[in-house]
Amino acid sequence: MAREIKFSLLYRDMWQSSGKYVPRVDQLKQVAPVIIDMGCFARVETNGGAFEQVNLLFGENPNTAVREWTAPFNRAGIQTHMLERALNGLRMNPVPADVRKLMFKVKKAQGTDIARSFCGLNDPRNLQPSIEYAKAAGMVAQAAMSITFGQVFTEDYYVRLADTLADFGADEICLKDMAGVGRPAFLGKIVKAIKERHPKLTIQYHGHSGPGFSVASMLEVARAGADYIDVAMEPLAWGMVHPDIITVQAMLKDAGFLVPDVNMAAYMEARRLTQTFIDDFLGYFIDSSNKQMSSLLVGCGLPGGMMGSMMADLRGMHSAINAALRQNNKQEVALNSLVVQLFQEVEYVWPMLGCPPLVTPFSQYVKNVSLMNILFMAQGKPRFSSIDKDTWNMILGRMGKLPGALAPGIVELAKQQQLEFYDGDPQAAYPNALDTYRKEMKKNGWDFGKDNEELFELAMHDRQYREYRSGVAKERFEKELEQAREKAGAPIVVVRPVVEIPCFDIHKIQALYPTALPVQSPVRGKLIWQYDLTDTSTAPVIGTVFKKGQPLCYVQTYYGLEPVSAPIDGQIVQTEAKQGDAIEKNQVIAFLK
Repeated sequence: MAREIKFSLLYRDMWQSSGKYVPRVDQLKQVAPVIIDMGCFARVETNGGAFEQVNLLFGENPNTAVREWTAPFNRAGIQTHMLERALNGLRMNPVPADVRKLMFKVKKAQGTDIARSFCGLNDPRNLQPSIEYAKAAGMVAQAAMSITFGQVFTEDYYVRLADTLADFGADEICLKDMAGVGRPAFLGKIVKAIKERHPKLTIQYHGHSGPGFSVASMLEVARAGADYIDVAMEPLAWGMVHPDIITVQAMLKDAGFLVPDVNMAAYMEARRLTQTFIDDFLGYFIDSSNKQMSSLLVGCGLPGGMMGSMMADLRGMHSAINAALRQNNKQEVALNSLVVQLFQEVEYVWPMLGCPPLVTPFSQYVKNVSLMNILFMAQGKPRFSSIDKDTWNMILGRMGKLPGALAPGIVELAKQQQLEFYDGDPQAAYPNALDTYRKEMKKNGWDFGKDNEELFELAMHDRQYREYRSGVAKERFEKELEQAREKAGAPIVVVRPVVEIPCFDIHKIQALYPTALPVQSPVRGKLIWQYDLTDTSTAPVIGTVFKKGQPLCYVQTYYGLEPVSAPIDGQIVQTEAKQGDAIEKNQVIAFLK
């Protein structure tokens, strides 16, 4: 008898891997019945990760969104699943244990059936509480292994990790192939071994399309015993997203598996509705580069979802790198060549930093270090001349144990800077915080919400939640959307306009100050010099002295103020942007010497 394979629709991840925003709750409610009518999905990924934070960013209550979005699937008997980042919960930085525990209770009450939990370092210590909290809340605990390719990441590595997660009580295992670089035969061997050791353990495969392996990987894991396959649907499939359900269903059916038929009339309607959401406003924030696949990802292993932001970073740094090359009598590089150079630098840097799986946030850390290395080398400086704080926290073990060994040079660099390595439980460094947030809720007269969901939202996304409650978030989003439409000059646009970054005379600066170091914005937003946030004429006085790590200024982002810290002890010798200027990520805003 043919073995059954079931499908899960990644309607959440489709949007997150394509652009900045997700559909509003009214749009989600509109498409949900049509997805159900397609008749081919046993599961739908409905919430978690950045999805709920985005609701806050455009002034929508994420708790309402999750309840309204999951309800029709609950009624139809289709399981819903969320994505959470273990120690980081639903955000980019670590979360106190009591907030993590409340999250699972809230999400279960809101209608989410399955908790897919992953640790970006595959550290079991970060995953164990998630498994325990999910089961205590009555959810299915699905533990995800972050898949990558390299000497450290052998078949035995993943099988032993699955053994540990099963011992913790995981109900299911997910192979989270976030960059789509898992080789098909390799993934099949992992699934086969896990099934032999844990025959009752459900296995689900999640693979992005990026370098093009994922369709072959789906066939291999299905043959090896996988139970569920994650898929997307056009117009947001392929590219850096996931393969379309039509292709995957046809492939597996031809291979002899029992798979559900697709109601094509409903498929076309869901496709049409999704396009209307793109045309409405979401297309203004979809980067065209995420619609393309690239075999260049095979070597570097960068995840598809960050390719749009990576290209923005490269465009922002391109002129500075070429100026530095000219200054040192070296040949300039074209942008396409710089892309290849960055991929090669990631391949070089990644093992030196302990081989962290390239998934959020560690993919960003490795990419940032690699990009800065390229600039340093263009300037005639050694690699790793500067490493940001978050990357140091990863290196030092404050976010978990790295899978591989650090290069001796990185260890020596830490010693030179008198930094201490940490091998304790990462969660222990973040004390409980719910009581503090309860006091804030009471002081403001805010309702704790059904099942304490509003308390949870404040505790998980405190800054964004406050801006949502004040109305600042919605006002900012509406202004951003208005500006996007004005720049596009057309009602329907799917490519975000590239903002031109102001040029500066680096020859003159380096001639006057040979040791000057550029200070770059870590994010995209509005520049605010710190001296007087209400005075649009203010800027730091040339010669002002800063200590390393002291904020020079701030960038007003969609989620709040982001400090820009001095990379060295020094004084300002040149500023390149004014108060209130719109600036891009990695744009040079000042020089220190």
